Amino acid sequence: MNSELGRVAVITGAASGIGRGLAEHAASVGMRLVLADVDAVGLQVLCEQLRAAGAQAIACVTDVGDIAQVERLRDTALERFGSVDLLFNNAGVMQTGFSWEISPQQWQRMLNVNLLGVINGVRVFVPLLLQQGRAAHVINTASLAGLVSSPLMAPYNVTKQAVVALSETLHYELAMLAATVSVSVLCPGPVASEIMASNQTVGEAGSSFSQLLDSSIRQGMTPLELAAQVFAAIDEKRFWILPHKDFKPALERRVQSILEETNPQFQMIDVQGDAHAAR
Repeated sequence: MNSELGRVAVITGAASGIGRGLAEHAASVGMRLVLADVDAVGLQVLCEQLRAAGAQAIACVTDVGDIAQVERLRDTALERFGSVDLLFNNAGVMQTGFSWEISPQQWQRMLNVNLLGVINGVRVFVPLLLQQGRAAHVINTASLAGLVSSPLMAPYNVTKQAVVALSETLHYELAMLAATVSVSVLCPGPVASEIMASNQTVGEAGSSFSQLLDSSIRQGMTPLELAAQVFAAIDEKRFWILPHKDFKPALERRVQSILEETNPQFQMIDVQGDAHAAR
């Protein structure tokens, strides 16, 4: 499906980072945009900047963990533009620390945003996309953490691996129906963003790791570079979107460990000269 002039994209987590890059790229190719985020101020600033550059864009403050708000997002898109062509389930937050020290509230926050947000997006938008009866695409943002695990990132690993599983399942289901709707899962490594601002650091180990991770992320691929790769994958209807190729040996080691039934051994992933996966 080509992202030609006039198609409608709904993007969650649009106010910064990957979401902002996706919005800017979509605007540059003439798409109409429905932008969602909990950051009302950042969302409005982005929307105004895109409009000033000639884009058709609307802002809809949305907590993706609340299905009623996701339903409102869908209704807003339909009221303004009449249809949806691309759905980017992109909103995400970070949490570091030893898994047993992370509070129930922190675990729930990660589940609500990173996982339930994607589930809600699928439940609310896929019936609409199927009903429209034409080409459409769902893009779920996971992470390298959706494919390989790191210590001190348990909630992030858990939620992102669940997003990969949900996306694969959705791919199979749409294929069963011979649907015109496609799905991709985006698993990037470090992408320059402010995601670590969402981190509620727990313990000394979590604090040290958080600093390392933040440094890696800030030196990562730019959101616009990532967005160009994402839209190329959409045009090719590719399920796996893996912008950082250097992690593949780590994935091979993990798969080999599973096949040989050996205990996993953690090795730092070297991606663009640094380590670890982040949205």
